[in-house]
Amino acid sequence: MLVFACATAQAADGIEITKAAIEASEDGYRLDTAYAFDLNHGLKDAIQHGVQLHFTTEIELTRPRWWWRDEKAVSERRTIRISYDVLTRQYYVHVVGSQQMGGFQQSFQTLDEAMFLIRRPNRWLIAPRGALKRGEVYNVSLRMFMDREYLQKPLQVNAFNDSDWRLASNKKSFTYRAE
Repeated sequence: MLVFACATAQAADGIEITKAAIEASEDGYRLDTAYAFDLNHGLKDAIQHGVQLHFTTEIELTRPRWWWRDEKAVSERRTIRISYDVLTRQYYVHVVGSQQMGGFQQSFQTLDEAMFLIRRPNRWLIAPRGALKRGEVYNVSLRMFMDREYLQKPLQVNAFNDSDWRLASNKKSFTYRAE
């Protein structure tokens, strides 16, 4: 019974991928995802004191081949930053990237509103039309984590040793038939 309670508590501290699907669109292939997680007290406190947190999503699509290594068709990363401005008392969520890759910034009044955008990001263009071979089956690997590499150097040292700063999902794997 105690082992089950510890496993449940540990799972609550991680990121759970609740939805993951690839959709074909006119401009290419988009990733539709949803995550379930909460920031612990230490991370909420860090944001309130001006520390920017970065959440990175990594996706990889590979096409299995029996005669050689799997062909890596898509390998992409997208990072979303959340910060708090003490003067304006607003939270900012910034999708890191160029305009064509979906870079934008939005402000929110509450942390919950800002976290909603991180938990339910906009559909992300992961590959242009024609990048995948129509009708082929691809293995998809997806994960999200709080990227400690973006933290300032003094905080990185503490973050690597403190379990409060380790927020990540397990890899989610599924298959996708290209349309």
